Amino acid sequence: MKESNINQSSNHIFMIEPVAFQCNPQTAETNAYQEKHNLHSPELIAENALKEFTKFKDILTNAGIKITSLRGSSDCPDHIFPNWFITFQNKTMQLFSMMAPNRRIERKPEMIDYLSKTYELTKDYSYLENENIFLESTSSMVIDRVNNCVYAGISERTNENQLVNWCNENDFELVKFETLSHNNAPIYHTDVFMFVGTEVIGICYEVIKEEYRETVRQKVERFHDVFEITKEQIMSFCGNALEAQNQIGEYFLIMSSKAHSSLTSDNKGLLKKYYKDVLHSDISTIEKYGGGSARCMLAELF
Repeated sequence: MKESNINQSSNHIFMIEPVAFQCNPQTAETNAYQEKHNLHSPELIAENALKEFTKFKDILTNAGIKITSLRGSSDCPDHIFPNWFITFQNKTMQLFSMMAPNRRIERKPEMIDYLSKTYELTKDYSYLENENIFLESTSSMVIDRVNNCVYAGISERTNENQLVNWCNENDFELVKFETLSHNNAPIYHTDVFMFVGTEVIGICYEVIKEEYRETVRQKVERFHDVFEITKEQIMSFCGNALEAQNQIGEYFLIMSSKAHSSLTSDNKGLLKKYYKDVLHSDISTIEKYGGGSARCMLAELF
């Protein structure tokens, strides 16, 4: 592993237990991977999501990864995706602006108070919502913490000017680009098609517009080996993965079972070079109605 005082991945993960999970109509327009309507009763969807959440959390805990879990709120259908804040290794945290009005209320005072016992809140960007400027934390920005670099695809939820401002304020190099999803619209979050590990980056170059592709490739390959993901694998949320450590310093890659099933034997062989194991769990209800997968459910506590 790279020698550095800064860690790329954490051994402590924050999760939010779902209470009223279902299709969120306020996010459906910008999320091409989300079912637009509840095909089952909201009660059944919420029940299945809770079962999936619990099993997923148990798999991570059994691997020795520390999990802090708080209970979500009934007025937040997407509370299961805690991508409204970020923490840093210097024990500071920041809050971010969210596009959907019912996602803005996910920043519950009691959750912020809980996090504030460990992390100093140094910046709250939620005021930008009043100006329709959105930058949805670690979903919009895939961060190479060791090398101070942010990768970000521009979208309605990832404002270009605020990206530049944030990187300038926080001393990160910015690699920004445009993308096209299967429906010819920008991919709403960068973490759908990209993750950064300690030694390897997973990325789908195919969804990055051609005029940006070579520049991104050069930036990505400066410090990391590359696990190249296909457009077809993106549809199975293969890019929505997260590296984490357990309490004895073993490295894991976390993804959904749907994503894992899309891996080829060559993919699995490559990932074995970097990880003790690829941890995965069936979160198909959450993926279907939330349009997000494993990484979206995990916030790193550094």
